[in-house]
Amino acid sequence: MGIRVASACARAVVVVFACAGLIAPATASAVPRPADDPFYAYTSSTPLADLAPGTVIRSRDVSYHVAGLALPLSAKQLAYRSTNMLGEPIVASTTLIRPPGKKTVSRVVSYQSAYDSLSPNDQPSHVIAGGPATLGSAISTLESLALPAFLLNGYGVAIPDTEGPMADFAAGPEYGYTTLDGLRAAFKAKYTRMTDATKVVLFGYSGGAIGTEWAAELAPSYAPDVNEHLIGAAMGGVLVKPSTNLHYVDGSPLWAGVMPMAIVGVARSFRIDLLPYLSDYGKSVYRRLQRVGIVEALATNSGVTWAKLAKPEYREPESVAIYVEAANKLIMGSYGTPTIPLFIGQGAKGELEGTKGNRPGIGKGDGVMVAGDVRSLARKYCDQGVPVKYRQYGQGSHATTVLSWGPQAIHWIDARFKGAVAPQNCAEIAPGNSLEPIAVK
Repeated sequence: MGIRVASACARAVVVVFACAGLIAPATASAVPRPADDPFYAYTSSTPLADLAPGTVIRSRDVSYHVAGLALPLSAKQLAYRSTNMLGEPIVASTTLIRPPGKKTVSRVVSYQSAYDSLSPNDQPSHVIAGGPATLGSAISTLESLALPAFLLNGYGVAIPDTEGPMADFAAGPEYGYTTLDGLRAAFKAKYTRMTDATKVVLFGYSGGAIGTEWAAELAPSYAPDVNEHLIGAAMGGVLVKPSTNLHYVDGSPLWAGVMPMAIVGVARSFRIDLLPYLSDYGKSVYRRLQRVGIVEALATNSGVTWAKLAKPEYREPESVAIYVEAANKLIMGSYGTPTIPLFIGQGAKGELEGTKGNRPGIGKGDGVMVAGDVRSLARKYCDQGVPVKYRQYGQGSHATTVLSWGPQAIHWIDARFKGAVAPQNCAEIAPGNSLEPIAVK
């Protein structure tokens, strides 16, 4: 079913791009996995740590692929120096698409993908370059439908591999670093034709909202050179405080699989060993999910609970001290304050997707993201002087909210590029949940 839908979407994208006249030579060469692809490797004798973040290491031209099919659209891919969750240097990658007929690119949308995977094979650059169509790459395929709206408006598009080379799922700050360093690299690449006057808007939903928010939050301190080009960030379905989400999706018939995915992602990105705290069943799930995307993780872990994954003596995630320490480093709003306008959208009818909305201290969400946490983040930024436009979609689940939020976000982005005053409704945002760090129980 998913593959047929993806193929239909791919055909639609081909038609749109062909009508737009975006002509590029197609290639049919086999694309090696990222682990075997020299494009992603660092081979210089100069220590990677000695390179400034955003330094371009390698570039290549590719035809844009959807579901393994080469489209009549060319793109430039850059490998560059970035930073992981532990502050260590890594080689990250991004894909850049230039709008047709532009001598310079004055407006760029940094599109953070919701590829949500524990496999490097699902990262957008590999899929775009012609990596095989899989369940894990289905989300990247569907997201390609948004590209014509941006390109036909004359916007350049940057698509970073936000999770880094190891697919550090849910490691929020790392998503921000790779996004910002990808923009640094883009400004340095002649292909993009970006100038000192180029303006950038950040855009992302769900997993893409992780990279979008963290980039906006970290930019003033981590990348002030990029921050001066940013004029706004649109995000929807936002993962604000992962420890709350862990309880929210516990036992959900659709979204429970995010919980073991997050356990694997947190352990990987912080290099901590959570196996001693898991039951035999939990260990088997942990090992099985090491290289899978969210579609497979959800399909094989319906209704799973923390109690089933963990040993009896660790009845709550908060009883695992190293988990608590890591989770507290993933709370949005704890690293800094954006200096740009924000458009934040969040659904609140998760019952449509089987997730309970009446758990004490959590309340309603969209099935996987918690509305009370998102409201609290929005109010926090409002108090810090950030122009925030917040929309809560009371009848929207995670899958349906994007259908309302997406067009509104694109309209909001268009207004930012036109120089309109950013709207805000801070006084109307209802109180939410606590965003304070959790304590060890």
